[in-house]
Amino acid sequence: MKVSRDQAAQNRERVLDMAARLFRERGFGGIGVADLMKSAGLTHGGFYGQFASKEDLMAEACSRAFQSAGGGLQRAVESSGGDPLAAAAASYLSLAHRDHPGGGCVVAALGAEAARQGPALRRALTEGVRAQIDWLAGLMPGRARAAKRERALASYAAMVGAMVLARAVEDPALSEEILQAAAASIAPPA
Repeated sequence: MKVSRDQAAQNRERVLDMAARLFRERGFGGIGVADLMKSAGLTHGGFYGQFASKEDLMAEACSRAFQSAGGGLQRAVESSGGDPLAAAAASYLSLAHRDHPGGGCVVAALGAEAARQGPALRRALTEGVRAQIDWLAGLMPGRARAAKRERALASYAAMVGAMVLARAVEDPALSEEILQAAAASIAPPA
């Protein structure tokens, strides 16, 4: 039975959303196409009508993950009513983000794996990182554009690194200490 264009578009969106979540939870090699499609409620055969390859899906899923995670940070900043940089750091470096990688930062979840992938995925990751850094630079105090960008680069690297470490260690107290120290270094308490 042939599906309509609207249904095919909806199916594609569902696969992208599911892939964005599952890749961040399990890694690129942690889920195959058949299981991914099953998780999306679709058949394995439908995959190739939507995507040229798993790498194509990985690249598009990374772009989708940047959109959804970036939206969460933006909402945290908008609802904070206070220091936007502190709100962004607190949201990113939260226990909820640490404990639920499937809805969080694609770089913290997949950055090391992405470095060993093909050009399409690395391009998607590069574009997402650039956008995050540009957004973060807009939150930085001061007027000098170069200084704001430099501080955004350092802050982004600190946040991603802290999240990777906090997820990697087995000691919950050390994990929490890593997150708190990174947040304090990015937006020191007044």
